[in-house]
Amino acid sequence: MGDDGNTGAENAPRRPDALPAEVQAHLDAVRRDAPESLHGLLRAVLSVGRELDLPQVLRHIVEAAVVLVDAEYGALGVIGEKPRLAQFLPVGLTKEQADAIGHLPEGHGILGELIRHPESLRLSELSDHPASYGFPSRHPPMHSFLGVPIRVRDEVFGNLYLTEKRGDKDFDDEDEAVLSTLAVAAGVAIDNARLYERARDRQRWLEANAEIVASLLSGADETQVIPLIVDHARRILTADLGALALPDEGQDRLRVALAEGVDAEAHQDLVLPREGSFVGAALHAGEPLLSPDVQSDPRITAGPPRWRGLGPAVAVPMIAGDGVRGVLLLARVHGSNPFTPAETAPLLAFAGQAALAMELAARRRSAEQLTLLEDRDRIARDLHDLAIQRLFATGMTLQSTVRFVEHPAARERLLRAVDDLDETIKIIRSTIFGLRAHDTGRARQGLRVRATVVVEQAVRALGFTPSLRMEGLIDTDVPPAVAEHVVAVLGEALSNVARHAHAGGAEVSLVVRKRRLTLTVADNGTGMPPDRHRSGLDNLAKRAEGLGGTMTVEAPAQGGTRVVWTVPIGPE
Repeated sequence: MGDDGNTGAENAPRRPDALPAEVQAHLDAVRRDAPESLHGLLRAVLSVGRELDLPQVLRHIVEAAVVLVDAEYGALGVIGEKPRLAQFLPVGLTKEQADAIGHLPEGHGILGELIRHPESLRLSELSDHPASYGFPSRHPPMHSFLGVPIRVRDEVFGNLYLTEKRGDKDFDDEDEAVLSTLAVAAGVAIDNARLYERARDRQRWLEANAEIVASLLSGADETQVIPLIVDHARRILTADLGALALPDEGQDRLRVALAEGVDAEAHQDLVLPREGSFVGAALHAGEPLLSPDVQSDPRITAGPPRWRGLGPAVAVPMIAGDGVRGVLLLARVHGSNPFTPAETAPLLAFAGQAALAMELAARRRSAEQLTLLEDRDRIARDLHDLAIQRLFATGMTLQSTVRFVEHPAARERLLRAVDDLDETIKIIRSTIFGLRAHDTGRARQGLRVRATVVVEQAVRALGFTPSLRMEGLIDTDVPPAVAEHVVAVLGEALSNVARHAHAGGAEVSLVVRKRRLTLTVADNGTGMPPDRHRSGLDNLAKRAEGLGGTMTVEAPAQGGTRVVWTVPIGPE
């Protein structure tokens, strides 16, 4: 008692009347049997109960346990789907000791005994128990042991393990009572943290879905939304690798459209068969597919080696209606906590809603494309019925006027104007042909349309939209065989700009004049280093030579690179 008349009891933590009945009953028992431990235990219970972040809750539990019973070492083991430890949090070991021990326990020996028989276990000498396996080399010596289970509602969540009571003592009944009380409070805290975690994750999934749907329905295409899908899934489930595979040429193969995170370059753009791949197995299952260790998963038999260093993985099909839009894959590095059915359950709904949004956006784009095609048909009709007829009539008028003009220079100018009108009529007819060749597949599409598509497809890799200029009778005068080469050369040239030029802009021109076709691709990038490997450009040059043409690579004075590819398209 101090001079101010206060008792020691007044400085103790107040009795928390809001504690669950089971925790309160254990505290009352400790107050009765070990009153000197009550204050520290009550502080530990309140400290653990204040946390809502599950990893922090688990860490606080084992740290409080070590302090309460005065143990040198402690650990909390979380039981996984199988009767093994899915997570093991040690306290008391230095980093050097942990590194020397190596792989953390999985639940064999004494630790497995508590998993098989979830009851309090107290030992004076660990090695005397029949289930003892001994310790790995360079493991610190441990003799006395106390373990109690942690229950969350009716489920055994894991166990608290304490070793080496300080002062070379054994753990006693009081220690066991204190630790059992902490375990009950820990179960309540873990349950609360889980509920909070689920509510927080549910909110995250809702926000992610809302952003994806808003992006797709506002006009963004798949190439812009796929990164959003992968990024949100990686962030919410704390995955180290995220990838999204899309059906490629039907359902027999899948192409990895995007990979982000650890070793993403090993997965990007891979084309995988449905049989023998992890994403293909998820597609076949039609539900989330979990793997505790993807690098040794027996379902993966196809594709190059690419899983080294990765461990837990989950693949989820993106199902919309009767079709599959893709498969979402997430993986964590080896040694990380495995994905659980509880945390991946919302992933199927997220993937399904993303797939539905993609399908609705595709239908919207189809409707817009139909409107565009109808406009093209209308423009083609107007050009044919109005513009060409008026130009033709004007040409006939000029021709009939020539005979009244006696001045030679004036007659020559009139005849040249008539020739220009004829050439203009040919160009308009070529344009009409291109506008009307859009609805019968690639084989019937004009070179103008195909060149435009190649430029549009390169936008994502380039990061900008190149300018495109086309001139001449491109759709009527260019033979189909030459058109195939033009499309391939244009795609390769733009790919080179994306990979090597570091450019902020590019210009493409496709000109047909005097029975020659000239394709020019110019960029404002860093130019071509003299030591760059030129296999891609050599292939373009060989294409030109095979058609009797040439290809030159120029370095303009203003910087960048200009590729000029020209071939004959008929007798000059």
